[in-house]
Amino acid sequence: MVKVKSLTFARYRRGRRRGYALVEGENLRPIVGTPFGRWRASDDLVPLSQVKLLAPVRPSKVLGVAMNYRSHVERSPLPGLREEPKAPEFFLMPPSAIIGPEEVIRLPAGSGRVDYEGELVVVIGRRARRVSAEAALDYVLGYTCGNDVSARDWQQGDLQWWRAKGSDSFAPLGPWLVTGLDPTGLGLRTRVNGREVQCTSTAGLIHDVARLVSFASQAMTLLPGDLLYSGTPGSTAPLQRGDLVEVEIDGIGVLRNPVR
Repeated sequence: MVKVKSLTFARYRRGRRRGYALVEGENLRPIVGTPFGRWRASDDLVPLSQVKLLAPVRPSKVLGVAMNYRSHVERSPLPGLREEPKAPEFFLMPPSAIIGPEEVIRLPAGSGRVDYEGELVVVIGRRARRVSAEAALDYVLGYTCGNDVSARDWQQGDLQWWRAKGSDSFAPLGPWLVTGLDPTGLGLRTRVNGREVQCTSTAGLIHDVARLVSFASQAMTLLPGDLLYSGTPGSTAPLQRGDLVEVEIDGIGVLRNPVR
């Protein structure tokens, strides 16, 4: 594999201005353009303390994949889903479920159990249609941290997962979009109120990133900015009001979201 230079992008708001920037330590260097096309770095340097970080992308669609770590299959909170899938089992989440770093995960009325799910999220960089697994990573721009928040009682009781996975604020994302990473062995950790509750490596994915991108692209055209949540490891547990959830992935950073 040819080593590609890693770049770290942020999407931010400062006053009325929204845009992308390169992350340089505790500062942002705004860019002209977007990471999905031609861009150039500006001469400006803006302290992170002066901006609000936004979710790093605005996708046309978001796909999640169920049961993609053996450790999660073995400890599945859903009794009917305890067999290793032979192919990726995707579901759709609406873009309206996305929130950015430090934004609030809101527990919806009517659901009795809402769990965290720390995940590596794949960001598509260019139009992908019926691509092979061998070529799939060429269509990936980079990666970010995600939390596939899930209402377990709705997941078990509803015919479809539209609200169990797609309720407002159920797709935290960020803080950065990082390019040039090898997705096959990244450490992933989830913490709730500082206590580690998930710890794994993406080497444990049943279907790796290339397989996920290729498989999804056989059925639907993936567009720049589209997202694939790649699955969560181990067991999960309910969130409570007042919790602070952190998803940390090596080479990317820490996504933090409070719960209300």
